[in-house]
Amino acid sequence: MRALVLTGPERADIQQVPDPVAGPGEVTIDVSRVGICGTDVAFFRGTMPYLATGQARYPLRPGHEWVGVVSAVGAGVDDSWLGRRATGDTMLGCRACDRCARGLQHVCANRTEVGVLGGKDGALAEQLVVPVVSLQALPDSVDDAAGAMVEPSANALRAVQDGGVAGGQRVAVLGPGTLGLMAVGFAAARGATVHAVGRSASGLALAAAMGAASTSRLADDPLPTGGFQVVIDTSSGPQMPQLALDLVEPGGTVVLLGIAGTAGPIDTRQAVTNDVTIIGNLSGSPAMAATVDAFATGVVDPHPLIAATVPLERAAQVLAGWRPPDAGTGPKMHFAVRV
Repeated sequence: MRALVLTGPERADIQQVPDPVAGPGEVTIDVSRVGICGTDVAFFRGTMPYLATGQARYPLRPGHEWVGVVSAVGAGVDDSWLGRRATGDTMLGCRACDRCARGLQHVCANRTEVGVLGGKDGALAEQLVVPVVSLQALPDSVDDAAGAMVEPSANALRAVQDGGVAGGQRVAVLGPGTLGLMAVGFAAARGATVHAVGRSASGLALAAAMGAASTSRLADDPLPTGGFQVVIDTSSGPQMPQLALDLVEPGGTVVLLGIAGTAGPIDTRQAVTNDVTIIGNLSGSPAMAATVDAFATGVVDPHPLIAATVPLERAAQVLAGWRPPDAGTGPKMHFAVRV
């Protein structure tokens, strides 16, 4: 089968690799569509921290935002999965430890991550093998484009859930990328008044389209003075967690999703004296099913975030920064693996 293989920093091509075989408890997916995220770009550039720690190494096959059809099942898997459309979780726990038993497989010390960690091959290929327990079946009302948006969007929904966002609250979202835009959509759908903060004019325009009542462009517009019950930071700027702390109302909640390239300062005294709750969010695993339901019922529409869909053969160019001339303003690029 065809698969994108990264062989080193800035080196990638489509190769013929052996077809994967589903083992016990696993399924084979005929991949239809895959989205690219910042993790994939970091692997392509050679800047992903897992490369430095030895938790990942070249050659590797990226891609963890996917949708496809179950084409084969391994031993112990119900045949009813055959022919079903699905997407799946990235985080694959060992299923034997205390964390996994408590539903925390996304922080399992022995986890693998599809296309990211532990040598687990990714979805930028014609086929993918994953554990059946990681699957989320998709109804007909969730098309392939939305299906490939479930995994990243679940991170945003979980942030909104963990922040306790409710109608009538003032919520700030920092960073109008994929996670931020989806967080805007989910928070607005709950009846919150959302303010989006970022550097990209096009991203902030999309935030308004996703339901933000107001926006601020860093370095150009004055920032709001605070008063937000919940602040969700999806950015990668090392200074942004402190900005989140500055903006949140005493007694409020800060949810951190973004991972900066370097450590940033945060005044913990301010968090203590203002009685602020700070929550870290690594994964959308606990919110995958709820995200599928939100898409199926039309609570939030992820389609405006998809700039373009191109063939798999364009994957290396996209990782290097290429976009087709007719691409939209959304932050997400998709690949049609089977056309």
